[in-house]
Amino acid sequence: MYTCPMHPEVVRSQPGACPICGMSLEPRDPAGAGEENAELVDMTRRFWIGVALTVPVFALAMSDYVVRPSPRVFTWLQLILSTPVVLWCGWPFFVRGWNSIVARSLNMFTLIALGVSVAYVYSLVAVLFPAIFPAAMRTAGGGPAVYFEAAAVITTLVLLGQVLELRARSETSAAVRSLLELAPKTARRVRADGTEEDVPLADVRVGDHLRIRPGEKIPVDGIVRDGTSSVDESTITGEPIPVEKSSGDRVVGATINANGTLVMEAQRVGSDTLLAQIVRMVSEAGRSRAPIQKLADRVATYFVPAVIAAAAVTFVVWFLRGPQPPLAYAVVNAVAVLIIACPCALGLATPMSIMVAAGKGATFGVLFKDAEAVQTLGRVDTLVVDKTGTLTEGRPRLQDVVALDASPDATILQLAASLERGSEHPLATAIVEGAHQRGEGMLAVTDFEALPGKGVRGRIGERRAALGNSALMEALGVDVTAATRRVEDLRQEGKTAMFLAVDGMLAGFLAVADPIKETTPAAVRALHADGIRIVMLTGDDATTAAAVAKRLDIDEVIAGVLPDQKARVVARLQSEGRFVAMAGDGINDAPALAQAQVGIAMGTGTDIAMESAGVTLVKGDLRGIVRARYLSVATMRNVRQNLFFAFGYNALGIPIAAGVLYPAFGVLLSPMIAAAAMSFSSVSVIANALRLRVARV
Repeated sequence: MYTCPMHPEVVRSQPGACPICGMSLEPRDPAGAGEENAELVDMTRRFWIGVALTVPVFALAMSDYVVRPSPRVFTWLQLILSTPVVLWCGWPFFVRGWNSIVARSLNMFTLIALGVSVAYVYSLVAVLFPAIFPAAMRTAGGGPAVYFEAAAVITTLVLLGQVLELRARSETSAAVRSLLELAPKTARRVRADGTEEDVPLADVRVGDHLRIRPGEKIPVDGIVRDGTSSVDESTITGEPIPVEKSSGDRVVGATINANGTLVMEAQRVGSDTLLAQIVRMVSEAGRSRAPIQKLADRVATYFVPAVIAAAAVTFVVWFLRGPQPPLAYAVVNAVAVLIIACPCALGLATPMSIMVAAGKGATFGVLFKDAEAVQTLGRVDTLVVDKTGTLTEGRPRLQDVVALDASPDATILQLAASLERGSEHPLATAIVEGAHQRGEGMLAVTDFEALPGKGVRGRIGERRAALGNSALMEALGVDVTAATRRVEDLRQEGKTAMFLAVDGMLAGFLAVADPIKETTPAAVRALHADGIRIVMLTGDDATTAAAVAKRLDIDEVIAGVLPDQKARVVARLQSEGRFVAMAGDGINDAPALAQAQVGIAMGTGTDIAMESAGVTLVKGDLRGIVRARYLSVATMRNVRQNLFFAFGYNALGIPIAAGVLYPAFGVLLSPMIAAAAMSFSSVSVIANALRLRVARV
């Protein structure tokens, strides 16, 4: 499928031109795009042929002012040489200009086609039927003035602008394709009988065991099943320090195994891998439209008709009040207005900056889902963060098991682990892993039920068991007074306590600690320095949450929040006039991520969180938010610069092209100079946008 880079709502099954702006459609899937840009090749060929024919046309036109052996011969030579330039080299512009009229969506190609055709048709009539022109409109050579060189030079210069623009766009597309090329072409599959074979990457299936030798790239996403090594993940996360990997650790496709041999189990292959998601998000972000683009769109809607009207007024004024020959002056100045006012720079101002910013963010592990996220992130003044998996590692570890009845601690752990085996919550994983490490077996559970934000319950044999927080115990009518003081002491240490009730009576409790990420304190300090207020939302009790918040200097803590309440908290902050970003990693964070002006998902979290968010941090490191904010601010500054260039250029260029300087200074703007200025205005916008690639963020 093909779409327009400026109008992503336009989708076609075949390549062609956008009916709105006339730009060539690009493949939606960068993986399906070849390295050779067919339009760039075609425009480049037309440009060089145009140059070869336009240079002699221009020389003949200039020599007409120096030597006059046979002006009529010179004129015919200009006609012969300029015709293929206009009708063949410039044919795509006429097609797109005509389509814009048919579709009633006037654009830059409308102005180009109109300007070139007026200059060429006027000159053609002057050559074929010179007698129809009055004597006052004839030159010293006896015939009316012709402007074949203007039509040819304008066409060639516009082609040059298209070539430079397409080359810049290809550079951005090539950056996306280069991400795809990070993945290896083959993988070494380990069969069930222990033998090994090299297979194409496309043949790898979920569940396959793959061997990665030292120096090789990891082919797909998965889990290490055997071996120990350090893995260079800089291609995905931007972090240069290799990460130690051993059995049970997660590995990501396209990263590089440094020194040991690993055997991994494939869990995500093809379009489901993190690399494929990164490529897709970068590509889609580059094609999406920022809210600021709506301003340019509204201006462009009225701009082209206004330019045509200005050209018409210019023609009439010069024809009625201009010097001899009036028609020649009227045509030349009207064409200059049409050409110099082409809104191509205006159309490129926002999309080029967004495309470059999306690619830049991907290089340090920040993925923007769309252009709106790029624009709005820099305006955030309040960051709401989930605790588990965002501020902390998200991999809690079992710390304490305490029995309150006659049962041994091991029984309490066995019952709790058996219940939690059916849950996907990180705390449940910690308890199950703790039971495995202590050699406790699992018991069969029936009537299992997960209660979001509270805990789990079920039946184990003849006993009814429930494990969860105080809210669950209260709902079940279980008295937890006997454990209150000891649990409170654990919470003061930042541990999360869970009560175990058996047959309606409190049997014991367990404590789990989730270590704070090493990078979190530095990230919080940087966000505070940037003027961001940080609010921590968590389902944990107030004491545990306060212990974490105190260590990190969090501004506000809202504890004991159920999943559906997180979105309400975000909405409340928004109603207070705050511009809110929400950072989270779990399924329960998805509603709040969608509610916030900017949702920020941890790449180490769930897929639904990433789908609900506008920004994804591949490494799950909050320092990425700081860099992403700097990039957002730099991008919007760049966009405003581009829009200033585009608007200022047209505001200054149109009056000069219309001849406003002629009465005082005798200065007129040649259509050829107007064409060169129009082309290089687009180039200046592109060059300014490309500066973002080296911006320090």
